[in-house]
Amino acid sequence: MQPSEIISSIPDKYEAALSSGDLYFFPSETHLKEDNGIEFEIRVCCIAEETGAERWSDIGVARTECCDYGTTGSICASLSLNLYVGDLALDDDRHGRLNKYCVVPHHFCWQSFVRKPPLLPSDLVHIYQLLLAARRANKSLIAFYNCGVNSGASQPHKHVQFIEVERDGPPLEKITRNLKIEASGLILISLPTRRPFAFQSLPYANHIFRLPALSLDSTPANSGNAVSSFHSLLDLVISTVRHDPGYPSGSPSYNVILTLEHMHLIPRRYETYTIPGTDTNHSDLEEIKKVGPAEILRGVGVESVHDLQVSGSLLETDCS
Repeated sequence: MQPSEIISSIPDKYEAALSSGDLYFFPSETHLKEDNGIEFEIRVCCIAEETGAERWSDIGVARTECCDYGTTGSICASLSLNLYVGDLALDDDRHGRLNKYCVVPHHFCWQSFVRKPPLLPSDLVHIYQLLLAARRANKSLIAFYNCGVNSGASQPHKHVQFIEVERDGPPLEKITRNLKIEASGLILISLPTRRPFAFQSLPYANHIFRLPALSLDSTPANSGNAVSSFHSLLDLVISTVRHDPGYPSGSPSYNVILTLEHMHLIPRRYETYTIPGTDTNHSDLEEIKKVGPAEILRGVGVESVHDLQVSGSLLETDCS
């Protein structure tokens, strides 16, 4: 299939899988909360209340079985044909699959049967082929990828997730778009920066690269900028965790957010956050608002040392 065919097939395949019971959709609500001078979006989904304990128990068992992948064969056996979207021409490893447990409609994954190494250049080519195909279809998608044991990944094999967002993007992208990037006292306005930068108002390490403009007729050959940008950010993630003497041993964990405008890599220290005074990481909306999203994200992230990493320190200012 061509990238455009993958994108155009998602709505019908989603409705078919929902009707057949192969896919679960859980309604949710979004709430805005200003914290640390930043407007955060909190999405609340009361799954247990809306499905009932018995059904939730069944779903939990099914999800555990779905995540227990040992070999390629067991992965193939666990895939429902109604969740399968398709694969790109000349590629028999990676394929599209609808997310079985959706909070946002049309949520799909681009996955392979390998365990979770970092994204490869070929992965990035596929991701940007799909993002561009969505833009041509007048849709706005973002891709995200959770890498590492503390990243929040729900399954052990590599799976990049795609969700549809408002035309101007999610809150983080709206903020990033409005930043002017300063390097050695020069404000880069007309040209995208060729160096990573950080949004310093966030209370945790974050590494961002502003991509050159991609036209709708861009081809995989134009993805070289994406590959080199990703490697630059990954180097910064590794450097960040090395500066933290208390960071857990092993490979670093991090989150990746990809759009047609920016790449974001965010190092992770912990997978979950427990609000003080509670004994669980599942907290209600008022408790989250009281502590503040910035504090929760700081608690699972890593302290920023970006100024020490980038010579000619890159600073940001709001141009809105």
